[in-house]
Amino acid sequence: MPESKSKAKSSGFTAAEQAAMKERARELKAEAKTGKLKADGEAELLAKIAEMPAAEQQMARRLHSIVTATAPSLLPKTWYGMPAYARDGKVLVFFQGASKFGSRYSTLGFNDTAMLDDGPMWATAYALAELTPEVEKKITALVKKAMRARGSSLQ
Repeated sequence: MPESKSKAKSSGFTAAEQAAMKERARELKAEAKTGKLKADGEAELLAKIAEMPAAEQQMARRLHSIVTATAPSLLPKTWYGMPAYARDGKVLVFFQGASKFGSRYSTLGFNDTAMLDDGPMWATAYALAELTPEVEKKITALVKKAMRARGSSLQ
């Protein structure tokens, strides 16, 4: 068996997962070199959105509007090649398009810095099939709750 096949087989990661990890390594290298500015991160985020299939682009653009209007202090950036928003250098919320890993739905996810704690168990990721006005209200409320964690302000 050729060496490259055995290495790929034993890694345990799909090609999409490997590509995401390589993308993250590039992001970290670029951040270390330049020290990200909000405008730089937003430009990269919007470029990634432009690469998405049309339906995901529409959803990602709307989410971008919601997050930036609700929490303007968050830093737009890419994270594993996905649109994300960070506070104090740590990703708080991110969008994963369905096509990223061949899923049947897109995902809105929150990392532990969001502290969406709700008793002994709570959700940190939400499946998104469609952005309706009702869903947009829920997303706005989640982002507000995430921003209030640890005494953070919305501004």
